[in-house]
Formats: sequence, C-alpha cells, structure tokens
Amino acid sequence: MIQMMDYSNEPYRDILCIDVKSFFASVEAVERKKHPLEARIAVVSKPDNNGGLVLAASPLVKKLYGVKTGTRVYEIPKNAAIEIVEPRMALYVEKNLEIVDLFKQFVADSDLHVYSIDESFLDVTHSHSLFGTTEDIARKIQYLIWKKMKLVVTVGIGDNPLLAKLALDHDAKQNPDKNYIAAWHYADVPDTVWKIAPMKAFWGIGSKTEQHLQRLGIHSIHDLSQADVKKLKKRFGVIGEQLFFHAHGIDRTLLSETFTPRETSFSKNQILNRDYVEKHEVEIVIREMAEENAMRLRKHHLTAGLVKLSIGYSKDVIERGFSHQLLIEQTDSSRKIIEGLLIIFNRHYDCFPVRVVNVTFGKIEAKSALQLSLFDAAETLISQEDLDQTIDAIRKKYGYTSLLHASSLSRGGMAIQRAKLLGGHRSGKEDK
Repeated sequence: MIQMMDYSNEPYRDILCIDVKSFFASVEAVERKKHPLEARIAVVSKPDNNGGLVLAASPLVKKLYGVKTGTRVYEIPKNAAIEIVEPRMALYVEKNLEIVDLFKQFVADSDLHVYSIDESFLDVTHSHSLFGTTEDIARKIQYLIWKKMKLVVTVGIGDNPLLAKLALDHDAKQNPDKNYIAAWHYADVPDTVWKIAPMKAFWGIGSKTEQHLQRLGIHSIHDLSQADVKKLKKRFGVIGEQLFFHAHGIDRTLLSETFTPRETSFSKNQILNRDYVEKHEVEIVIREMAEENAMRLRKHHLTAGLVKLSIGYSKDVIERGFSHQLLIEQTDSSRKIIEGLLIIFNRHYDCFPVRVVNVTFGKIEAKSALQLSLFDAAETLISQEDLDQTIDAIRKKYGYTSLLHASSLSRGGMAIQRAKLLGGHRSGKEDK
C-alpha cells in the first residue's frame, strides 16, 4: 500500500521561485547587445590559468559544448566558438538589485527572500487583488524583466517554497514550450516529486547522503517517501525526518518569518596565489585580513571575544595545516585582534609552505562603550580607538587601498588584490 500524506493541515501559499537563466553569462550577453539565449559566452574566473573555473555559461554553450558551471578551462573544447569573458561581480550585483526592486512592485519586503544572486522566492498569496492569478504574476514579472533588462527568467510555482524550487529546477528551466513556467502542487507529488532522479538531484540531498540512503535500501525519492520516518530520524537525526517530509513535498517554511541567530561570526578566507615559504609574508596576510574584519566589527558597532586562525599548507607537503582559536578581551581594536592571531600563528606554525589563510572572529557582542583593559591605560585605548576610526573614515571615503601599511606593498601583501574582488571573484570595477 502506497503511503500518502494528508495535506489538509499543511500551509497552502502561492510561492514563486524565480531564477535568471545563466545570470552572469546573460548579463554579459546583454552588455554586448546579444540575445542571452543565442549568445555563446562563458564567464570564467582566471581564464589564463588552465585550472580556471567556469562561473556561468550561456544556454547555447551548455547545449552545444557541454560547458557548464564548474567546468575547468582545460575541459573547454579547444576549437569551440565560445567568447571567454572575465567576471564582473560588481555589475552582476548591480543587476541583481535592479531585479529585486522589480520584485518589490509585486510583494512586500517580508514576502521576498533573496536566495542567491540569481534566485529569489516571492510569496504572492496577498498580491492577487492587484496583479491577478499566480500564473499572471509570474508572466508579468517575466515580461517586465525582459522589457527593462532583456534577461530571461524561469519561474517555479508551488504551494510552499520547496515545491516552487523543485518545479523551477526540474521543470521550468528545461521547458521553453511552457514559457519557462511550471507549477507543482501537493496533488502532483506522485507524478512530479517522486519522479526526480537521481536522488542527489533532489534539493538537499548530496552524493554522500544518497550513498547513506542507498545502504538503507532507499534508491529513489519514492522509496524515501515510503520509508519508516522513525528509522530515518534514528539514522540521520532531524535531517532524516526532514528528508522524509520533503519527499512528500512538505515544507512548512514561511517567507515572512525571519530567523536571527543567537551568535554569529565574521570570517575571511584567502587562497594565496602561490606557496608562501617566508613566515613574515604569511604574517602580512594575517594582519591584512584581521584589519579588514576588524573594520567590519566597527562598522556594525560590534566586538569580538574570540579569534580563530586556520592555516592550510601547500598540497606538496604531507602536513595539512592547523586550526586553533584563542579567547581575547572583548574588543574591536585591530591591534589587539592582530596580537591574538599572531600568538596562535607563532605557537602552531611549522616551517611549511602556506597556501590558505582563514581568519575568524567569534563571541560577537554589541559594543556598548569603550572597552577598558587591565593592561592598557585609558588614554592609550582612547588614542587607539580614535586612530582606528580615522583610518576607517578615510578608507570609507576613498577606498580601502587609499591607506595601507607599508608591508602590504611588499611581495607578500594581498590587500590590493583582494580589494579588486567581490564574492571572491573579479569585481570588474578596475576597468572603469
């Protein structure tokens, strides 16, 4: 007997999951006065490097050459008629903000969730009196974005965010005959959700989870929906229970509900351009990253009570690296934070070449007043705080690289290069 769910008590919302088709590549096509579905463009990070990564490929490039997000430069066919372009992250962020502004014409801010730079969820349950049916709203949004920006968007419609997302990924994106719009509802689950294959293609199931499920005799989403939920919860914890309900298309998330984490952390990660074999060069990078993070603390009027340093050694050595943390006095002072990180570095660093540096601040708290210290005079603290704020003000007005330590101009410094990046990739602003 097939196990079916009673959906009568589940939330019924009108959710749109909207994706801009091949966003980065489409933006580059429009910038070149080309139709995004007809252009042959691949956006590649570090195109001069054989291991460079494809961040986005236009639909035609995917279809003709099999090039997609994650393809390496050396995997791109040598004689392919593909225009290779470097990413311009600042431009993509600008276009994303334009799209979000268009979404706000149809829903309140509380009913809009920006999931990623090219994908958003809209709850249009309360928008019908102004804009028509859910399908009408989807078509109007498609038309508006095409008219104003010449970008093609695909839309998944569902009774909840999960169904909308699955409809987008497994139906709308592949269906020009449906004008890139697809609707999945609770009643359709046996004919839609249960047919998704392989399991790792399902949202929230990766390769490892798929392997674990297969060892339990679960080889399809239908199998997952018919499994014993108690056994799944015992094996996977709360995630097992969630997987079971997702296999039935159930998701009780409300976009209007916001979650505020009890504690957060500030983190920066840097993959170096080469192996750093000189200790002082690694220290320069640690100082730079710590200072950038400390600026973020001061901007948001926060302090940190913990610093963590993770170092990854070169792939050419057996040692993998280390990760350690240190409690410090609650502070937003660049100097004190750097001191803590360098204590960790000097305690645990072995003379191996370094390729990855990660700096993280934890135990984040709101700053209420000047943080007094048992070891520093009040005058010294006030002077240091004034200096930090002055430096922040100059950098805010003229850019981060307007004021750098001399060490950042040396061979090991990475601050100038990092200032050109956005989201870890080339921002494109340096072209202006």
